Amino acid sequence: MKVTVCEIPNGWSDAEDGWLDFSEKIRNEKSDLILLPEMPFARWLAGTNHSDPVQWQSAVAAHARWISRLSEFGTPIVIGTRPVLQGSLRQNQGFVWDSESGLCAAHTKYYLPDEEGFWEASWYQRGDGLFDIVEVQGLRIGFLICTELWFNAHARAYASEGIHLLVCPRATPHTSVDKWIVAGRTAAVVAGAFCLSSNFNGPNVNGMAFGGTGWIIEPESGCILGLTTPEHDVLTLDINPAEADQAKTTYPRYVED
Repeated sequence: MKVTVCEIPNGWSDAEDGWLDFSEKIRNEKSDLILLPEMPFARWLAGTNHSDPVQWQSAVAAHARWISRLSEFGTPIVIGTRPVLQGSLRQNQGFVWDSESGLCAAHTKYYLPDEEGFWEASWYQRGDGLFDIVEVQGLRIGFLICTELWFNAHARAYASEGIHLLVCPRATPHTSVDKWIVAGRTAAVVAGAFCLSSNFNGPNVNGMAFGGTGWIIEPESGCILGLTTPEHDVLTLDINPAEADQAKTTYPRYVED
């Protein structure tokens, strides 16, 4: 199957032209699956520690509007996260959209940073702590949303559930790109799964830029199959999910807990 990761500017979907340009680019990839960054359809809210319920609601509405148009990508499976309201709780919820059954809610982000440029715990609440898989069109998919990539026990648990893809939608800074790649390679090996990640690029808050560098990493030894760059902001590669099944039988995945 063909899978796609990307890096896109914060606020890319503010206008119809941005949506049309990106969706045309994705259609041309003729991919089976695309992973988007973390909460991709609104400007990054957590750049300030002053949370605003009105802005949150606006972001919820923006995500609902653009998710309703995901069929325009021409891609059977689209994965990302979205801001939601669960009763009185604001949360960051993973989703899988597919052309056969529509939108499926997935894992809700549990580990929340709270620091300059990434005041997430100030903006929204953590999920229930469940790291359930999603099955779609024969694929078993696990989520580690951004900061969750550093909590490797969940990658190990996903291995025991036989995932094929470990998806890591991110919003991470330019200053720590190398560190995040290390985390992605490690998680791919621990999970025995292809690790896919997409990120924003360009400005965040004053003096801080997003780091871009989407990746596709293979499951056996954590080799990087490809990275996005500002000049090549969409990356599509052929992968074989059966390689993830095979990786579960080899070291270190087969070692009993």
